[in-house]
Amino acid sequence: MKNILLIGGSHGIGLEIVKQLHNDANVMVASRTKDNLSDLEVTHYEFDAFKDNLEDLDLPEVLDGFIYCPGTINLKPFKMLKEKDFEEDLQKNFMSLVNCTKVVLPLLKKSEQASIVYFSTVAVQVGMPFHTSVAASKGAIEGFAKALAAEYAPTVRVNVIAPSLTNTNLAKNILSSDKKMEMMNEVHPLKRVGEATDIANAATYLLSEKSSWMTGQVIHLDGGMSTLKI
Repeated sequence: MKNILLIGGSHGIGLEIVKQLHNDANVMVASRTKDNLSDLEVTHYEFDAFKDNLEDLDLPEVLDGFIYCPGTINLKPFKMLKEKDFEEDLQKNFMSLVNCTKVVLPLLKKSEQASIVYFSTVAVQVGMPFHTSVAASKGAIEGFAKALAAEYAPTVRVNVIAPSLTNTNLAKNILSSDKKMEMMNEVHPLKRVGEATDIANAATYLLSEKSSWMTGQVIHLDGGMSTLKI
């Protein structure tokens, strides 16, 4: 049975991934809370990706999959953003990911074929107002992932999912009313925002043997927003 570690897996997209995996893998979730995990057969570590050191956790000697879920959405006009806003987004969205990856890579290299899944955003591919800070920090993930995939092939596969707006707690302010939801649905060619299950389906595919010939890819799972104009 595969050992899969998720950083952040008690809410939103991470939780949906856990639900899809826990019956067929040894799933470990490192998150700040155990919310929504009590009925699932998983191992939980109390862990804050923005503050704690992953080295302090008692992880197994071999990992077959690693998913990093934490992130921020800091949407403000550029003129309102301070240098510290960019530094904080870069720290939370990128440097915390890098620090966790450094710890798990030796464990992933012991697997016959390991898979890493990161998350970016459609705003890296498509220029959007008010996204300068988040797009910069998520863009760093895409470049990092491709370089890492090249460096650790063929043992460790590394891929990125770049969603558009997804109906999770992280986006609750953007989707806080029926009117806002309708407006956001309309900007997508498929006429709806994403759901956590949409993203989880892709993540579990990338962890599976079905994607064994895929690495260094950024998958634009965005309802057509990044490639279609209708």
